[in-house]
Amino acid sequence: MKKICFLVILVTFFSAKSQSTTNNLKEITLEEIWNGSFSADRMNALRSMNGDFYTVLGFNRETRTATVDKYSYETQQKVETIVDGRNLPNLDYFSSYSFNDNETKLLLGTNFKQVYRHSYKGTYFIYDIATKDLISLGEDIQEPTFSPDSKKVAYAKDNNLYVRDLEGNREIRVTNDGKINAIINGTTDWVYEEEFAFVKAFEWSKDSKFLAFLRFDEKEVAQFTMNVTGNELYPSTHTFKYPKAGEKNAVVTLELFNVPQRTVSRVDLGSYEYIPRMQWTNKPEILSITTLNRNQNDLKLFFFNANTGNLKVVLNEKDEAYVDVQDNLTFLEDNSFIWTSERDGYNHIYHYNEDGTLKNQITKGDWDVTNYYGLSKTNNKIYYQSVENGSINRGVYAIGLDGSDKKLLTDKSGQSSASFSKNMKYFINTHSSATQVPTYTLYNGDGKKIKTLKDNIDLYVKMKGYKMSKKEFFTYNINGNDLNMWMIKPADFDPTKKYPLLLFQYSGPGSQQVSNRWNSSNDYWHQMLAQKGIIVACVDGRGTGYKGRDFKKVTQKELGKYEVEDQIAVAKFFANENYIDAENIGIWGWSYGGFMSTNCLLKGNDVFSMAIAVAPVTSWRFYDTVYTERYMTTPQENASGYDENSPISHADKLKGDYLLVHGSGDDNVHVQNTMRMVNALVEANKQFDLFIYPDRTHGIYRGKNTRLNLYTKMTNFVLKSLKN
Repeated sequence: MKKICFLVILVTFFSAKSQSTTNNLKEITLEEIWNGSFSADRMNALRSMNGDFYTVLGFNRETRTATVDKYSYETQQKVETIVDGRNLPNLDYFSSYSFNDNETKLLLGTNFKQVYRHSYKGTYFIYDIATKDLISLGEDIQEPTFSPDSKKVAYAKDNNLYVRDLEGNREIRVTNDGKINAIINGTTDWVYEEEFAFVKAFEWSKDSKFLAFLRFDEKEVAQFTMNVTGNELYPSTHTFKYPKAGEKNAVVTLELFNVPQRTVSRVDLGSYEYIPRMQWTNKPEILSITTLNRNQNDLKLFFFNANTGNLKVVLNEKDEAYVDVQDNLTFLEDNSFIWTSERDGYNHIYHYNEDGTLKNQITKGDWDVTNYYGLSKTNNKIYYQSVENGSINRGVYAIGLDGSDKKLLTDKSGQSSASFSKNMKYFINTHSSATQVPTYTLYNGDGKKIKTLKDNIDLYVKMKGYKMSKKEFFTYNINGNDLNMWMIKPADFDPTKKYPLLLFQYSGPGSQQVSNRWNSSNDYWHQMLAQKGIIVACVDGRGTGYKGRDFKKVTQKELGKYEVEDQIAVAKFFANENYIDAENIGIWGWSYGGFMSTNCLLKGNDVFSMAIAVAPVTSWRFYDTVYTERYMTTPQENASGYDENSPISHADKLKGDYLLVHGSGDDNVHVQNTMRMVNALVEANKQFDLFIYPDRTHGIYRGKNTRLNLYTKMTNFVLKSLKN
C-alpha cells in the first residue's frame, strides 16, 4: 500500500510541472465526442481469399453503387473489381457478400431487417463471376451458405430450413414445422444468439452429402412482451421468447438432413441442456458436437459418424464453476485437433489425438491465451494472442505445434490483434496503446513488417491540441489481490487541492476495462470530466478476466458480492489520499456496471455519495438462463446468492444521489429491472432521478442526438452531485 502512494505522488509531481503547457489547449466537448470528431480512421473489413489476396466491400459515391474489390496482400494494390453494382440488373447496391469455396460464385445481400441484436434477414442473389449471371435466391432469408461442392445453397426462412439446388434451380424444403415463437429450424433462439454468440445453426459436411442443423422447440418458453411507443397513434407490443433464470429453456435437438435421400433424422446425444457448438471434421462423415449440462460445468465433445450412426465422447471437461465455450476447435489433416482450455488454471492451447487423448500442451505459463488465430500448414506454426507481457497488454505470437520456437511478432506493450490471410502467410496487425493511436500494419507470418497501412497521424496531431490528461496505470493490492487500475487527473492537477472522484467499472465475469489501448468514447468523456476538475479512475476487481481461472471464477454463485467489496475498498483507499475529497466520491457503469454502481452506492453508502446506473440488472432473477445460471446456478438452487446481492434488497440503504437510466425497448436487460428498482425505492421512501429512453435498446443509440442527450444528462448529474 505504501508503494502505491509513493507512485501516485511521483506522477503527481511530474503532472504539476506540466501545468503551464495546458493553458492554451482546447477542451473536449460532448458534441465533438458524439459527432465523431475523435474517431480513428479504421480499415474496411476485409475477407481473405484463397492464395495471397483479399477482398473489400467498396462503395462508389458518384454512382452510389457497391463493388467487391480484390487486393494483393503483398503489394496492397487493387488487382481487379470482381463485382460492380453498376453492371447488375436490379441490384446496384448490396451490403454483404460471401464466396463459395472455389471463389467462382458470390452470395450478395441487401434490404436487411433486424431480427434480434445480431441477426438479420435480407434479400439475396447468387452471382456467377465467370458468366456474370445474377439469380434471385429470395426475400427474408437468413444465413445463406454455399455447399462445399458449390452446387447448393442452404438457408433459413420463416423458421424453416431450405436447400436451393443450383443446377436445377429447385428449392428443397428441409423442414415444415417452423413457426414464430414455437419452432425454429436452422437458426438460433434469442438466448443462444445473445449468450452462445451464433445465429447460423446449420453446417454442411465437407462432401456436401449431409446438412446438420439445430431445431429449437420453444413452445414451453415463457414469452416476454415489450411496449413499443413508435410513431403511430396507438403503441404496439413486441413479444418474443425469453427464458429467465430458473425457467424453461427451448428443447434443442440435433437433426441430420441426408441430401441425396432427402430425409431428416434426429441424433440422440443423451442427457444435456445446451448444444452450443457443432462442426464437421476433416473426415467428411464425422461431425463434432459440443454439449453442456444446465449448470454449464460439464462439457462433452462428441464425434458422430453420419454414415454409421456411431456416437462417442472424445473429450469431457468439468469445472466446479463453469466451462467456457470456445471457438478454437481446429482439425488437422489426420483429424487430430487443437483445443483451448483452462485445465491447468490458465487458458492455453492443447493438441489432442483423434481419439481424444492428449498429445501435448502447446502453450504454458501463468498467463492466458486470449485469441487463437489458426495453424499454418506450410510451417506448422500456431498463431495466437496472449497477455504474456502483462494482463493489460496483448501480443501476437507464433509457436510450433510441438510447443517450441515461440516468437513475439508484434509490439510488447499496448494492444495488438491480428487478421490473418486464409493461408496464414500474412496478417494485418491492429495496434494501439493509451498513448498511441490505432495503427494498421501488414506483416508476414514470420513477423516481418511489410507496410504501414493506416497510421492515424492526423488524429494524433489533432489530440495534441486538446487538454488531455495522462492515463496512469497501477497495480495494487486490495482484499488480498493485486488489481489493475487506471486513473486520469485534471491536466492542471495541484496536489495541494482536493478533487472529487468518479469510479468507472463494468466488473462482469471475464471482462476487462483496465487495458493499455487507445481511447474509446467513454475515455474522451472521462477526459472531459477531468477538464472540469474531477479525477476519474477504474479498477478491475475480482471476477474480471485475463488473470487466470481462479481470479475470474471466485465470484461463482455470488455475483455482486466480491466485486462490490473491491470497489468499496478502492473508494476507501482513495478517500484516504490527501488529494481526494472523501465527501464526493461517485461511481458509474452500464449493464453489469449499472448493477455494480447501484450496489456500491447502497452497500457502500458510507463512502459513495453518488451513482449512475445505465440499463442495470437489478436482480439476476430477471436475466436469461444461459448467462445467469453459468455464474449463479438456478434461483431454485441458490436463492440467497440471487437475493442478498440484488440492489432491490438494499433499496432502504440509499443515501446519496442516484440516477437511473434505461431504454424501454431493451430486449437484453429488460426495463423491468429498473421498474422493480423504482418500486423498491418508492417503498423505502427514497428520492432518486429516473430517465427512460422510449424504444431504445440496450445500447441507447438509436435516434437523433440520443447519445449526446444521454451523456449531457450524465455530465450535468456528475457536476451537480460531485460538488467541486
